[in-house]
Amino acid sequence: MSSDTDLLMLLRSPVLGVPHAFTTRVGGVSVGAYAGLNLDDREDDPQAVAENRRRLCAALGFALDRVARLHQVHGTDVLEARPGVQEGDALVSCEPGLLLAIGTADCFPVLLADEAAGVVGAAHAGWRGTLGRIAARTVEAMVKRGATPTKIRAAIGPGICGERYPVGADVARRFQEAGLGECVLDRAEGPHLDLAGANRAALLTAGLRPEHIWVSGRCSTEPDFYSYRRDGGRTGRMWAVIGLPSVSDAQGVTA
Repeated sequence: MSSDTDLLMLLRSPVLGVPHAFTTRVGGVSVGAYAGLNLDDREDDPQAVAENRRRLCAALGFALDRVARLHQVHGTDVLEARPGVQEGDALVSCEPGLLLAIGTADCFPVLLADEAAGVVGAAHAGWRGTLGRIAARTVEAMVKRGATPTKIRAAIGPGICGERYPVGADVARRFQEAGLGECVLDRAEGPHLDLAGANRAALLTAGLRPEHIWVSGRCSTEPDFYSYRRDGGRTGRMWAVIGLPSVSDAQGVTA
């Protein structure tokens, strides 16, 4: 896999009509353990990450200084998005031209949109956030801004698949007690957790229609992605991004 190429490999969902993408590690300039389109600058070369971010924003038609992202803490706080970095695990917005970004390397990103209402959301769902129903909390925040659950469409991007995600008995028990026992997989080596399925269940409970929920089916331990578990903690991050087009873009006018 080339570590320096202009060709981005972005995954998109057929249920979302607004600009969005789930990045892979293909198409960036980072090297070494972070080779590819690493979008996290905590350990990688900041200049390389800045170029990777520029490429992603350019591909979607957003300005780099109009990205709203998070210092993610595995909680359930849903924030009104603004440019720059906030602390929490989900963002919502009605502001055109603002790109919401969630960083992952095994946890699941969830992107949501009610296009008619002009409301978008993005959530970071590790096991703690999933247990706290972060996806449903994001739906609630969108509804407060005019969205309708039956009109919201959601895409669950790549994350660690159940077959690759063993958990302890205590975590499995907590999911069973929360009514998510169907997402605990019994394996000979111990319980595993289907986080994608658990987030889908949370979205259904929040009122979304089954046909409006898309699950990528891709596992972050595949070579195309960064994986914290696979890489022993030294790895890059993907972004899941979504935003409402700017007014000029929506009107078909070139700025």
